[in-house]
Amino acid sequence: MNDAEHIPVLAETLAEQINLPQDGVMVDATVGQGGHSFLFGQSLGPAGIIIGIDVDKAAIQKARARLQKLVCKVILIHSNFSQIIQQVHKQGVDKVDFILADLGVSSAQLADEQMGLSFQTDMPLDMRIDKRLKTTAADIINKTGEKSLADLIYRFGQDKASRRIARFIVRHRQRQPIVTTGQLATIVCEALASSSKKRKSKIHPATRTFQALRIAVNNELENLEKLLDSAPQLLKKEGHIAIISFHSLEDRIVKTNFKQNENQGIYKIITKKPIVPTSQEIAKNPRARSAKLRIAQKQ
Repeated sequence: MNDAEHIPVLAETLAEQINLPQDGVMVDATVGQGGHSFLFGQSLGPAGIIIGIDVDKAAIQKARARLQKLVCKVILIHSNFSQIIQQVHKQGVDKVDFILADLGVSSAQLADEQMGLSFQTDMPLDMRIDKRLKTTAADIINKTGEKSLADLIYRFGQDKASRRIARFIVRHRQRQPIVTTGQLATIVCEALASSSKKRKSKIHPATRTFQALRIAVNNELENLEKLLDSAPQLLKKEGHIAIISFHSLEDRIVKTNFKQNENQGIYKIITKKPIVPTSQEIAKNPRARSAKLRIAQKQ
């Protein structure tokens, strides 16, 4: 098992920024394996509450095992954080002190063959983090028209070679369906072979296409907007919201939302610039390298 699974990103930085009262209520909107919740839960007393939400059922089981020794009340919910208001109110909780979301994909999820997220290993091309979703990445790759596919890869993956990649995908799927991550990664590498020498990027050529598909399959940006829109209704006065994002599309949405709320007198932005991991943290946990943390406080 990869150690990186157990290292919550920017945890110490968060702990320095956020002080929860002993009877505080925290919503960990992406509870994962419970790393961040465990850290904050240690400062909560018996009257404190952690509500952990995650779309990944397997992660919730791991979080349950990890958080069981905490003295505070722990409630774990299999749901998308776009439903945060309904899920929190269902527990009889009206307002909360702290909302946290870590938008990264965990090492455990990348290694899980059922998820089909990784181009490092050949897996079924699925990418549904919540298995209740109907559309897989294979459905999108094999059924979407070439122009729409190029638009999707450009919009969500920010890959300038999106038209060429889409053209290669369509050409290959006419011969046989594309059903594994390995097949897709090979096709993207082929599409980019002629321009690979010009690319100075250290990332794998398929990274952006895989990111685009994962965002599309899981409606990630739309769900993030719903979470951010819901947060002011849930936060107590002087309560905090902290979002850890991993690419510029997410970070832009968070930055814009916080700024709009600050302009309306709803939030005070605590992080004028996003907080990024130190080189020491990145050495310990390479997954943290692209993380950006933004924090706002309800006025």
